[in-house]
Amino acid sequence: MGQVAVIGSGSWGTTLSIIVAQAQGSCLLWMHNYDEARETAARRENVRFLPGVTLPATVQIEHELEVALAEAEVVIVAVPMRRLEENWREIAAGIDSTAIVVSGIKGLMPRSGERVSEVLTRISGPDVLNRFSVLSGPNLAREIVAGEPATSVVASTSSVLATQVQGRLRAPTFRTYVSGDVVGVELAGALKNVIAIGAGMADGLRFGDNAKAALMTRGLAEITRLGVAAGAEPLTFAGLAGMGDLIATCASTHSRNHYVGKALAEGRSLEEIQSHMVMVAEGIDTARGALVVSTRLGVEMPIVELMNEVLFAGMPVAEAGEILMARELSHELRGLRSA
Repeated sequence: MGQVAVIGSGSWGTTLSIIVAQAQGSCLLWMHNYDEARETAARRENVRFLPGVTLPATVQIEHELEVALAEAEVVIVAVPMRRLEENWREIAAGIDSTAIVVSGIKGLMPRSGERVSEVLTRISGPDVLNRFSVLSGPNLAREIVAGEPATSVVASTSSVLATQVQGRLRAPTFRTYVSGDVVGVELAGALKNVIAIGAGMADGLRFGDNAKAALMTRGLAEITRLGVAAGAEPLTFAGLAGMGDLIATCASTHSRNHYVGKALAEGRSLEEIQSHMVMVAEGIDTARGALVVSTRLGVEMPIVELMNEVLFAGMPVAEAGEILMARELSHELRGLRSA
């Protein structure tokens, strides 16, 4: 098999490089920071983003993007969403025209609400979708590198391409399924981060399991409504990329987005929280993007709306919960089925 390059060395990008190395014997991991790349290569440990985890010798560390892309048949993009446009322009200039592109990003652009595939299409044209796929599911990095079983979804408009990527990622404790619903898998992976912030808030307020289960379920209803309006397959949101990822992210202490919500409920400011975080909580920017998309499509998303109020307008967390409970009574499947 040809070379696989992972672009982005956060906890998830580093984890993906380990998965690929297990699956096919080698992987190249690109790191933006030269000093960190040298340190990681020497220590065989990504001290900043995945401390305590030894990288196998089969993961090659590279700082020069041109070198990383030179022989790559598959390029996995795992950079923060806010850096995607800048990074993709550089990647597109150096990538082979036949190379498969895999998105490992779970987010939306905050101002436009664009998904990863939409950003790539805007920059490189619609033909890029012929070699594009997205990987998403309940994939907490710490559990995967500990050797615990995990599953995910590879979605592409090409079933042949999805199957090729699936094969590249088959490792002893990492299993993938294929899907044709790129829109649904992208939206599910991005939007669950917003709901996870809300789940963290529920925990921070010391609410019980009933409240968190309600928040997750009604959050999934919002995600599904938006997804269907955007052209996604409804059942995608009942699968690994939807319900599966939502459960993992809302329940786990490993979740950055859950951490943000919990800290907000405990009285810390968003600025303070972010200043102490090494990694990005994608749900913060995605909350803005989701509101843009829901407004454009005319989809009701009360949880997303209130997350924006708490995150960016200073609404107290407890007040947001009270507003949700006081909303007009309605049918459980409102907006999810024909009248």
